[in-house]
Amino acid sequence: MATAQNPSVPAVSPANQGWIKLAKDIFAGTCGGISVTLVGHPFDTLKVRLQTQPVDKPIYSGVVDCAKKTVQWEGLGGLYKGVTSPLAGQMFFRASLFGAFGQSKRWLATNPDGTTRPLQPADFYKAGSMTGFVAAFTEGPIDFYKSQIQVQIIRSKQNPAYVPPYTNVFDCVKATIRESGFRGPFQGLGATILRNTPANAVYLGNFEMLKRTYCNTYNVQPTEIPGHVVLGAAGVGGITYWLAIFPVDCIKSAMQTDSIIKGQRKYTDVITTARLLWGEGGIRRFYKGFTPCLIRAAPANGVMLLTVEKVSALLS
Repeated sequence: MATAQNPSVPAVSPANQGWIKLAKDIFAGTCGGISVTLVGHPFDTLKVRLQTQPVDKPIYSGVVDCAKKTVQWEGLGGLYKGVTSPLAGQMFFRASLFGAFGQSKRWLATNPDGTTRPLQPADFYKAGSMTGFVAAFTEGPIDFYKSQIQVQIIRSKQNPAYVPPYTNVFDCVKATIRESGFRGPFQGLGATILRNTPANAVYLGNFEMLKRTYCNTYNVQPTEIPGHVVLGAAGVGGITYWLAIFPVDCIKSAMQTDSIIKGQRKYTDVITTARLLWGEGGIRRFYKGFTPCLIRAAPANGVMLLTVEKVSALLS
């Protein structure tokens, strides 16, 4: 009697495998992006407001005073000013971030003849820098719109006659497109690239190396790393991200919160902005908003990368 044969399952081509891996990276990154926004956005609001308030007549004396006044003047919702922009943009930003990181690692692990090799420690940092450069083109517009909304309260307290030009992110989008076309959302892009390229090399490189060290020490697979270890590695990565480039982030915030009308801008380029900020207070001026940024770094990045790891594991 003939034995029944199961129909063979067609093999997935290498090209299709690449697209499947990219889709998984994108989906996992999007989930991580939503989680980091919900956890980290209030701290980001405080950071941007402390970075961009006038030095001669500051509205907030520090991070606690900024938080207290934000809630007093705007309610708890004030801490989530501009949140529509990062939430709506997470699909694009985190897709580019984790999609680029996954693709960069796979590209670096592929030899010229098509064979693969294990990634070396330096490869993780190279992949992170490549990722940072690519992601700047999606993160830049998101940060720009978010920042424009976040600083309206500062301007209204400086000038009682000030009327906020935008009631929501969509008003800001329409105004910038009308004023500068599709180049409008990329205000401060040079500073964003200058920040993101080295920062993501440190951030993602350290995260991956800490995971690898744990796996080698305890002889486990990456999928077997406990959640608290992932949280710790991500927290360290997030803190080193900001330690590496915070002064550049201050320059970026100044440029992105400047006027959307080109002829009225004070901060016209990175060099001019750095010189003007230095004149306002020397090196201390470049660390305005540093405290809420560091407070945010560990929990927000921990939650995001843990979410990415868990979703990636489920999809695999």
